[in-house]
Amino acid sequence: MTTDTTTKSPEAASEPPPGAAPAPKRAVRGHRRLLTRRDRITLALMAGVPTVLHVALVWVTALASIALAFTTWDGIGFDSIQWVGLQNFRQLFADNPQFWPALQHNVIWFVVLILIPTPLGLFLAVQLDKNIRFSRVYQTAFFLPVVISMACIGFVWQLVYNPDTGLINSLVGANKPGHYIDWIGDPKLNLWAVLVAASWRHTGYMMILYLAGLKGIDPSLREASSLDGANEWQTFRHVVFPTLRPTNTVVLVVTIIESLRAFDLVFVFNKGAQGTELLSILVTNNIIGESSRIGYGSAIAVVLLVISLVVIIPYLVATFRKERRS
Repeated sequence: MTTDTTTKSPEAASEPPPGAAPAPKRAVRGHRRLLTRRDRITLALMAGVPTVLHVALVWVTALASIALAFTTWDGIGFDSIQWVGLQNFRQLFADNPQFWPALQHNVIWFVVLILIPTPLGLFLAVQLDKNIRFSRVYQTAFFLPVVISMACIGFVWQLVYNPDTGLINSLVGANKPGHYIDWIGDPKLNLWAVLVAASWRHTGYMMILYLAGLKGIDPSLREASSLDGANEWQTFRHVVFPTLRPTNTVVLVVTIIESLRAFDLVFVFNKGAQGTELLSILVTNNIIGESSRIGYGSAIAVVLLVISLVVIIPYLVATFRKERRS
């Protein structure tokens, strides 16, 4: 018996028989869908408006402040701007009696924040990391001051420090005439009083940062340490804390930035006078104060910017190097 076998090409096999309806075309995969005109306009607005606002409010103002630091200007008309070179900086470093105390107060601010609320925030984070009962409630309570405006915190602590009806004077019996303790008006006390309020807020901030770092630690490290016979303190000292090195770096940078940009709390307390001078207060008083010395205030702002960059740039360099190695 002879069987005829007809071999058809793929093209012929794919062709429909005569009289049959053509097969529907399949969508070609891998092709990107073209954006419509409306999509392009929406994307341009979503990306363009924030970019323009960022450049205008951050970069343009920063560069303008640097340029104005070498001029003298009262803020009335651009024709009154006069170039004075380094005169503002000479006057700032040599003739301003408030500059060096303000810089010293910023340093004290940083030292206090790094020595008191930072270890306290770490302690709270370690305790909350143990998954104790009502840990969510405790986290909310400790973190609540962070989300509250610094101005509101200042008003609250003004009530606490009130010489007549304040909580502290009432507890220590110093709310009677002749026995008042003026926590805000006394130059020997007001800076430390403000730092107590700032530490109260900063503790919750540090707690959240450290708690996030603790949640990222591999549990097997603690289990291995426990199997080796280490107690809780030894495990924290030799295993947990060294693992928190990236978090410690973030905490250090955040604390330095917080100490340099401190403004709201002090301004609400007593507007940075009588022992609470800060660099940010000097900038504000010279730019929008009665004298309106915009060039001189910009020079102080440039000094503050340089101090910030001295801290931030090494941190960014170290971070980028670590990312390249990984």
